[in-house]
Amino acid sequence: MPAAGEGAGHPLLDARQITKTFLGMKALDQVDFSLRAGEVHALLGENGAGKSTMIKVLTGAYRRDGGTVRLDGVPVDPRDVTEAQALGIGTVYQEVNLLPNLTVAENLFLGREPKRFGFIDVRAMNRMAAAIVSRYGLAIDVAALLSDYSVAIRQIVAIARAVDLSGKVLILDEPTASLDAAEVETLFAIIRDLKARGLGIVFITHFFDQVFRIADRATVLRNGKLVGTVDIEGLDRLDLVSMMLGHDLAVEESRDRAATADGAAGTPLVTFDNFGKRGQVAPFDLTIRRGEVVGVAGLLGSGRTQTAELMFGIHEADSGTATLYDGSKPRVLALRSPRAAIEADFGFCPEDRKEDGIIADLSVRENIVLALQARRGWARPLSRREQVEIADRYIAALDIRTTDREKPIKFLSGGNQQKAILARWLATNPKFLILDEPTRGIDVGAHAEIIKLIERLCDDGVSLLVISSELEELVVYSHRIIVLSDRRHVAELTGEAVTSARIMQAMADEGPDAAKNREVAA
Repeated sequence: MPAAGEGAGHPLLDARQITKTFLGMKALDQVDFSLRAGEVHALLGENGAGKSTMIKVLTGAYRRDGGTVRLDGVPVDPRDVTEAQALGIGTVYQEVNLLPNLTVAENLFLGREPKRFGFIDVRAMNRMAAAIVSRYGLAIDVAALLSDYSVAIRQIVAIARAVDLSGKVLILDEPTASLDAAEVETLFAIIRDLKARGLGIVFITHFFDQVFRIADRATVLRNGKLVGTVDIEGLDRLDLVSMMLGHDLAVEESRDRAATADGAAGTPLVTFDNFGKRGQVAPFDLTIRRGEVVGVAGLLGSGRTQTAELMFGIHEADSGTATLYDGSKPRVLALRSPRAAIEADFGFCPEDRKEDGIIADLSVRENIVLALQARRGWARPLSRREQVEIADRYIAALDIRTTDREKPIKFLSGGNQQKAILARWLATNPKFLILDEPTRGIDVGAHAEIIKLIERLCDDGVSLLVISSELEELVVYSHRIIVLSDRRHVAELTGEAVTSARIMQAMADEGPDAAKNREVAA
């Protein structure tokens, strides 16, 4: 597919026939990409499509094996990130690459501090830093540590540094992944202002709504190849999804689990009675039934993850009991550690797969067998043959895309890392599986596969607690939905009440200050 609107404006950045190969495999195969001044251009594709490789080539982190790059019509070939910045190309990654133990001003001018008599001129640096951040609508103390500020402010400081260093091309890699709705709006206002100043902005995201709200054009990559570049205005969303997946999306029949709630699930598996921890989650009562999916919804900071971590023994509850109904008589569980939860046949896939899920330098095989080996104990090691058989079985069953089970898991795409973590717990044959944001930050294809897996596990009798910010997704597969607000369980929705509208209503109306807020509004 030819690039959309090529004649409308001279490209600020023009990359042609870009090729990059790793160990004989082409991560980029003759990819074209162009960016105009004053444009927001979304770079899209499934995990492993080549997006990260493309931006690393453009920023000098990788040297390309073939192709040409022109900036303002002049051929460029940055040998490293510093040279790319000097040319005018800056990048801000999802995990802000700044130093939280330094001040805001020190981060903005790191490596280029103003000097006086051979010493850093702190006053001048703070004055210049204050002027820079004020252009982004920030009225903050630039002499304070960066760690004193929220993720959103750190993101803006990173953007300010990148623009001040570079000033022509700004690449934003998943900039909104850790931001709430209000913070996203603040970031978008800044992006629009930078666009008006004439910067070319490359915007990488998995959020389709944001693409249609902020981008002018979108380029789609798949398996290291260019699928096409399209104008966003007037574009049908389904067409863009089809470009990413490589086929037209059929209407997939997914059973409406909300419609079969109210007793459709089995007998109780585990109950949590007056279960809570001061400062994390107020005491709650919850019964998880066999073969049931319980969805958990709530705004950021509502206590969703804290609830999951209490259930899995990552933090020990200071009130209440957990009782397992899996045998001739109920058994009270002492969930003082994850080991105790694993011994009770619990599993937990955390929200932050990179920090809390994968062991980056271990192989795919080693990551998959990790929980099973932990449950057996290191005195009873799994043989290499058993490990290979387990790893191969789940690589095939979950379609984990890797060329080699012995490849370090850090080289897999995010979606495939997520599936490997799921495989880790499935290998333990869990009775109760907790999934915290299982589809966050992964591509459309892996997203659909994980939702199907949730439904299949439910059919097999596994009980699941699934935390998700995607309300429409929760509605599809949940029997019940628990709504949290201000670290309290405020509502339980079943049957016809399992709708996105009712979830949002519960979030808005069931907080401790709801009545007071309604009086103020009146």
